[in-house]
Amino acid sequence: MKSFLVFSAAALAEIAGCFAFWAWWRLDRTALWLLPGMASLALFAWLLAQADSAFAGRAYAAYGGVYIAASLLWLWLAEGMRPDRFDLAGATLVLVGAGIVLAAPR
Repeated sequence: MKSFLVFSAAALAEIAGCFAFWAWWRLDRTALWLLPGMASLALFAWLLAQADSAFAGRAYAAYGGVYIAASLLWLWLAEGMRPDRFDLAGATLVLVGAGIVLAAPR
């Protein structure tokens, strides 16, 4: 459960940070958007380092599934575009994969 919370917070920080760059570059927002964007990306890196995993690569792999699902939530809640059935099927698939990576006996 702790890993899921850490991954969820990391995903929010990463998406927000990347969106700040997107807003500056693609939506013609002021370059001041880059300051909170960089802070958010630093927070993302710190949060991901808090993952309960002995190996960084395994933490990153499991995080990937949560990131994909969180990105689709961002698509819906922040950008107003509802994910379609293929988005939801893909998110389900990667979340199952992330669960296997995290929960497999080692």
